[in-house]
Amino acid sequence: MKVKEMDIEFYRQYSNKLEAGSDSKWQYDETKSCGAKFNSLMCARKYDKQHQKFRDYQKECREIIALLDLDSQRTVMDIGCGTGAFAINAARYLRKVYAVDISDAMLKYARKKAARAKLNNIDFFQGGFLTHQHCAEPVDAVVSVLVLHHLPDFWKLIGLRRLGRMLKTNGKLYLYDVVYSFDVEHYEMYFDRFIQSAVGRVGDEMKKGMEVHFRREYSTFGWVMEGLIEKAGFEIETADYKDDFFAAYLCTKKE
Repeated sequence: MKVKEMDIEFYRQYSNKLEAGSDSKWQYDETKSCGAKFNSLMCARKYDKQHQKFRDYQKECREIIALLDLDSQRTVMDIGCGTGAFAINAARYLRKVYAVDISDAMLKYARKKAARAKLNNIDFFQGGFLTHQHCAEPVDAVVSVLVLHHLPDFWKLIGLRRLGRMLKTNGKLYLYDVVYSFDVEHYEMYFDRFIQSAVGRVGDEMKKGMEVHFRREYSTFGWVMEGLIEKAGFEIETADYKDDFFAAYLCTKKE
């Protein structure tokens, strides 16, 4: 029985990838992981457990909702929702949450968490910055946390422009990601220091993940990210750079 369930899961993921694909042969394939792979429930569970060691999901959610000035009548899209860190907590405060992720396993895990919490105002969709089609009315806000670095810079811009079309005029974007603001002249020192700091907070299991991130994923510099956000049609209200490696942007869609 377990083998059959694994076979069904494999073919379902394969089918979803085909459906999410583009007819254009030059389209970037965002279904293909550039770093850590989250292609099983075990991986999703491990990710969720690991991140809860150094993140307070409920606090993060409350802070983001306050920044976006959202109330119980508002709608939000969580692009790259993962295991539901923001989406599940936000659903307790908002009218509707659209939770989008490229990973079928992550979505399945998030759905289970939402069901346990008895939340019925979250719609889950498999897709990403380049493939998700939002068929409902434009949302009041879009939230993206630790996801955009999976795309090269050119496709970051395309993805951000697509998000803008899913937002109401003057709608808000909250973007939090790995964004470099250190002196590139000493990048090796910064990378080593960051890895050691992460290991000190979470343990050795973080070391491999961070090494993969630096080696294979597409985090960029603050001045590049700000240019991409503005080129995508957003006005940056605040840009908060943290610890040389992270940045939080609060943005408004231009008319």
